[in-house]
Amino acid sequence: MKLGKVEFCHFLQLIALFLCFSGMSQAELSRSRSKPYFQSGRSRTKRSWVWNQFFVLEEYMGSDPLYVGKLHSDVDKGDGSIKYILSGEGASSIFIIDENTGDIHATKRLDREEQAYYTLRAQALDRLTNKPVEPESEFVIKIQDINDNEPKFLDGPYTAGVPEMSPVGTSVVQVTATDADDPTYGNSARVVYSILQGQPYFSVEPKTGVIKTALPNMDREAKDQYLLVIQAKDMVGQNGGLSGTTSVTVTLTDVNDNPPRFPRRSYQYNVPESLPVASVVARIKAADADIGANAEMEYKIVDGDGLGVFKISVDKDTQEGIITIQKELDFEAKTSYTLRIEAANKDADPRFLSLGPFSDTTTVKIIVEDVDEPPVFSSPLYPMEVSEATQVGNIIGTVAAHDPDSSNSPVRYSIDRNTDLERYFNIDANSGVITTAKSLDRETNAIHNITVLAMESQNPSQVGRGYVAITILDINDNAPEFAMDYETTVCENAQPGQVIQKISAVDKDEPSNGHQFYFSLTTDASNNHNFSLKDNKDNTASILTRRNGFRRQEQSVYYLPVFIVDSGSPSLSSTNTLTIRVCDCDADGIAQTCNAEAYVLPAGLSTGALIAILACVLTLLVLILLIVTMRRRKKEPLIFDEERDIRENIVRYDDEGGGEEDTEAFDMAALRNLNVIRDTKTRRDVTPEIQFLSRPTFKSIPDNVIFREFIWERLKEADVDPGAPPYDSLQTYAFEGNGSVAESLSSLDSISSNSDQNYDYLSDWGPRFKRLADMYGTGQESLYS
Repeated sequence: MKLGKVEFCHFLQLIALFLCFSGMSQAELSRSRSKPYFQSGRSRTKRSWVWNQFFVLEEYMGSDPLYVGKLHSDVDKGDGSIKYILSGEGASSIFIIDENTGDIHATKRLDREEQAYYTLRAQALDRLTNKPVEPESEFVIKIQDINDNEPKFLDGPYTAGVPEMSPVGTSVVQVTATDADDPTYGNSARVVYSILQGQPYFSVEPKTGVIKTALPNMDREAKDQYLLVIQAKDMVGQNGGLSGTTSVTVTLTDVNDNPPRFPRRSYQYNVPESLPVASVVARIKAADADIGANAEMEYKIVDGDGLGVFKISVDKDTQEGIITIQKELDFEAKTSYTLRIEAANKDADPRFLSLGPFSDTTTVKIIVEDVDEPPVFSSPLYPMEVSEATQVGNIIGTVAAHDPDSSNSPVRYSIDRNTDLERYFNIDANSGVITTAKSLDRETNAIHNITVLAMESQNPSQVGRGYVAITILDINDNAPEFAMDYETTVCENAQPGQVIQKISAVDKDEPSNGHQFYFSLTTDASNNHNFSLKDNKDNTASILTRRNGFRRQEQSVYYLPVFIVDSGSPSLSSTNTLTIRVCDCDADGIAQTCNAEAYVLPAGLSTGALIAILACVLTLLVLILLIVTMRRRKKEPLIFDEERDIRENIVRYDDEGGGEEDTEAFDMAALRNLNVIRDTKTRRDVTPEIQFLSRPTFKSIPDNVIFREFIWERLKEADVDPGAPPYDSLQTYAFEGNGSVAESLSSLDSISSNSDQNYDYLSDWGPRFKRLADMYGTGQESLYS
């Protein structure tokens, strides 16, 4: 059987260890020449058995128990009188002893990594007395290690990062392998590291496991990740050693070693002149192979004729340069702009400045395109003034607009009527002259804000807007009036010269120097004996009493006309009437009641009394109506037509009654005579709320059709009749019809009649009529048979 190199090495190690320890384990314990050991009071001068530590090779795979060693006492003469006993860890289960010879064997495979040694106790006993002949002694069986465990990377696989462009020897990460074998014996646990994959970029120190860079200037932009395989081998890396591997993923982190570069030396963009301010004109981007913060850039306009018209900013998400408009563009003023733009990294790394400038420039040309623009007014706002006394058609002012395009089309004007709903103003379509169209009133609207539209004659869709603010100048066209509706009272016990009211005035006009009002009584009221007026010269006036005491019985209300004049030019005046009521006052002069109703009761009734009387009358009328209604209902019969009452109910009889006289639930006349008009019957217990149209009269038609129609009409009557009972009912109609081909079959008629009518046709009606055919047939043989 051929052995591999590893198996052969293991085999040689086992042989060497076995030979090394076999002599020690098989040697008998040193014997002493002293006397045997005796118990209880018998002492010996010298130990008669001693042994050293035993060694057992781990992972023994033989079929026979593994010999460990031998115990022997000097007392043992070889005659079998001494027996040996083993106790302690693994005794009897792992280790057994031959009680006669003292040979110790291991019965199981031992693993040093599970337990490195076992502590046992041995004793020699007299076989007959079972008493010890030697004192109990303790010894150790140590498991001898072999190289049966490979190194393992408990923390693997590993990931690590190192900056790109790092110098040779830069530490990346340290890997560590552990070997479960005995580090104090041999080289089984002495590990050496090596790199199996990852050269020539990285290396590993054999003893420490530190991984380092092995090549300079490794560029992330060329390759940003490497996969390394690291091996750990025991036996100091010699042949026959066991090994384990792990993987290490190394990522090159970015450094700012690449400057920004524009893909093109120049750019051109077309922009319409109507583009509003702050609109984006273009987006440009300089390429940078770096990532993250190393790729962040700043843009700026370093030269060109559009420095004040355009600006550039950076989009932080995309690192693009965004060019926007700062001022309005005008094709007629300038048709193109040229910008020189620079892009540079925000944070440059001084280590790589030698690679070149970390900035780049490009040229951007912006072409302004002509757009048909609406007319432009010469001023954004036209303030105008006009007196409210101006005549209709007078000129207020003029607006002007022009076409900014090179074509300079004529402009027509109009007023946006949404801003002049009352049409106070007009504008000349050609000249832009604004005139009044209606009389103006400052007090109604002091300022008119209107929008004037200017549109090109050649292109009416192009409309410009101008704004006009027309201020209406005031004139004195409103007379003064009371500032409020005064509720003036005078006490019955008022004294002469007592002020009962202070009045003031207002004027809708707004004179430049403020209002000045003059108060007086009218000529007719100036000589009255009741009240007087005093002008306080501060736009107020006081009303005073002129006599002593007032009586409500004589006069409860006084009307005092007050004449007010303003200071306008020309001045305006008005007469305002002040209503003064006579009241009963308390001692403090506070009015208690001003109503003269108590003194006029004999002449009339108050409002409350009238309402009470009306309520009583209405109550009496309602009672009368209720009484009349109840009487009518009492007189009204429950059955409107008892003789013609037709009720559809089920009537059952358990005996032969008196015939049709017992069927009170039916009107048998209705069944016997179908050619009469059936009137709608009203239920006796329910007053009908809906009146139905009379049903049609049945004409002379075939009996079977009459019967069907009759049943159908009665069914519809029951379906729609609101007076029908709220339950199912059954009505039976025993009706033959008027048109039966058999006519009357009464035997009474036959006896009383002497007619020669032939009844032979009865024999053709079937077996049911055979008896009648025999009785009324013409043949004698049929009659007497």
